Amino acid sequence: MDAQQTRLPRSFFRTRCGSRYARGTVTKRTAPIDLTPAPERAFLIAVDTGSDVGWPAEDSLQELASLARTAGAEVVGAEWQQRRHPDPDTYIGAGKAQELLAAKVETGFTVLIADDELSPTQQRGLEEVLGVKVIDRSRLILDIFALHARTREGRLQVELAQLEYQLPRLTKLWTHLSRTGGGIGTRGPGESQLETDRRLIRDRISVMKARVDQVRRSRETGAKSRTTRGEPTVAIVGYTNAGKSTLLNSLVGSSVVLAEDRLFATLDPTSRRVRLPGGLHAIVTDTVGFIHKLPHQLVDAFRATLEEVSRADLLLEVVDASDHHALEHRATVQAVLDELGAAEKPRIIAANKIDAAQMHPREIDASALGVSAATGLGLGPLRSALEEALQRQGTPVDLRLPYTAVGEVEAIRARGGIQVAYDEDALHVTGFATAEMASELKRLKRNSTAKLL
Repeated sequence: MDAQQTRLPRSFFRTRCGSRYARGTVTKRTAPIDLTPAPERAFLIAVDTGSDVGWPAEDSLQELASLARTAGAEVVGAEWQQRRHPDPDTYIGAGKAQELLAAKVETGFTVLIADDELSPTQQRGLEEVLGVKVIDRSRLILDIFALHARTREGRLQVELAQLEYQLPRLTKLWTHLSRTGGGIGTRGPGESQLETDRRLIRDRISVMKARVDQVRRSRETGAKSRTTRGEPTVAIVGYTNAGKSTLLNSLVGSSVVLAEDRLFATLDPTSRRVRLPGGLHAIVTDTVGFIHKLPHQLVDAFRATLEEVSRADLLLEVVDASDHHALEHRATVQAVLDELGAAEKPRIIAANKIDAAQMHPREIDASALGVSAATGLGLGPLRSALEEALQRQGTPVDLRLPYTAVGEVEAIRARGGIQVAYDEDALHVTGFATAEMASELKRLKRNSTAKLL
């Protein structure tokens, strides 16, 4: 059958090609439908017991607001109450919880965020009164970590932390205790839905712990290979958004790490080789930032990653000198380092953002060096301080070697930390060597006298 051609009526062309369109009349089109979900409207609450030295409720709520905005919420209000201790049923007390109903009508908040970790009873009590979703600071931080986790390693550790957090709160999710199954043949002792979910989550936690342990072993292997090369390691630690990633980029001289002005922009540690002024090379690692009231589940889950801090030869603590809570930030960092067993490691303190500082570096610590990672101010003295600190940890070397070993000696010197003087009758090697380098120099010793202090 031949294909039939459909002729369009003349009126069609007159309508669309006539003078109305020739004069440039624009047809009105319907705007596309925006499918982007509206941000959640968050209302923040806190209890000020006076026990958190340096952190009044108002300041802590400001940080909580930054966390909420990082998670994508719109903060519409905040309230705090002074109490000796949080109410065991509703956190802020039954009367205050009822008052929040008026705030709900006024602001239209859809989620309530508490500044402390809530018990399942407190969370359920607030939800029953207000009829909105209720979360706490720990849940909010876990959500931000899940949002920013980019690698398989990061996602594994975040999921483990979330499961550990959810397990004791299953009573909130499953208020019924109906037995699984039902009818003839299923009566009698059985497993409740709550028990089933607990068992499933425990099984999942076991699987995730095994996978995270694989991550830990993989990182140990990488650390051993760096040790074999004899290169010292530096771990950058500090409060979240203190400028750690920007500082690593400045030390390396390129943008190797995502550096953003937001909380917890970096979750996955990044290591780069940095050349220091005297020729010494060091492996510098950017690590996840710490924060006030950091959930213990995160510290436990990210222990495989945070072991980079424990293995480092030197810590570079970055402090935001532009924040008036710099000293409180340092206390938070110290508490986490204590938990990791790394508090006594040698440390250099960099007071960052010195170009916008509210505190002098000496107010932060007597040995602090003022730097600006963004502009490069003070990076020269910081590089020198890093090299000196790493060299002090090495083995002092002062020995003479024959010229027949010049090739091997120069290869060792290329790794940094030692100096070689070409005397008339021998090579004079001095400086600080790592244990591996010192061992190699000993093997090169022939009939010369060597002095290893």
